Order: sequence, then structure tokens, then C-alpha cells
Amino acid sequence: MASEQRRKAAMQRKLQQLRSVTNSSAVNKASIIVDATRYIEELKQKVEGLDSQLGTAESSSTSQDKLPMVTVETLEKGFLINVFSERNCPGMLVAILDAFEELGLDVLDARVSCEDTFHLEAVGGESQENESIDAQVVKQAVLQAINNMD
Repeated sequence: MASEQRRKAAMQRKLQQLRSVTNSSAVNKASIIVDATRYIEELKQKVEGLDSQLGTAESSSTSQDKLPMVTVETLEKGFLINVFSERNCPGMLVAILDAFEELGLDVLDARVSCEDTFHLEAVGGESQENESIDAQVVKQAVLQAINNMD
């Protein structure tokens, strides 16, 4: 009897953990598992997308002097922008920040490393008076700003 209760308690903890990891609001086992399945599928799609971006970046880097890899993810109110370059170029950060300003994006949070390589992770929020823009527009503006540096 006690082992059955321990087993049930362990199962409840694991379901609660699964519910927490997948941001599920479901309460019964079947719904939690369905939500987890959807979450796993979303993660698979994100991985495939990143793999294809990485493959595209790697194949184009051999012919285009190793352009930086730029990813832009849409958030609830803004964007998560990642820029990575194997080489650090003077002025790259300024050019990217100028592109943000031209788009009307406010930098809400940013982390930058400019030592040997260049890596920027920034959260940009759209200004209130600005028209709605999408992630592709942000990505193109950042890439254009980097290309115009040369």
C-alpha cells in the first residue's frame, strides 16, 4: 500500500515537472501529455529552423567572407536579436544600434562581447508611435547595417 502511494506521488511530481517545463495549464494526465507533445514538436521545428539557418550561414560564409549570423525571434512585445561573427570589426556595434534606432526599436536589454569574436544578444522593444514591424525586417536591417560598414 505504501509503495503504491510512493509510486503515485512520484508520478504526480513528474507530471507536475512536465507541466512546468512545457508551460502547460492542463490538470489531467492526458492533457499534460498532449501539451508536452505539442511543445516537443515546437522545439523540433525550432531546431530544424536553426539547423537550416546554420547550414545556410556556413555555406554562404565560404563565399561571402564570413558574414555574421543574425537571428531575430519575435517576443510578446519586441524582438530577441542575436548577432554572431567570427571576426570583430570596429564599429559593428554602433552600426547595429543605428539600425535599431532607424527601425524605432528601443534596446531594453543587451549583452555584447567584442573581444576576438563579436556576439550581441539584445532585446529590442517597438516604440509606441512606431508602425508594427516583423522579425524579417529587423534581420534585414541589421544585415544591411553590417554590410554598409565595409
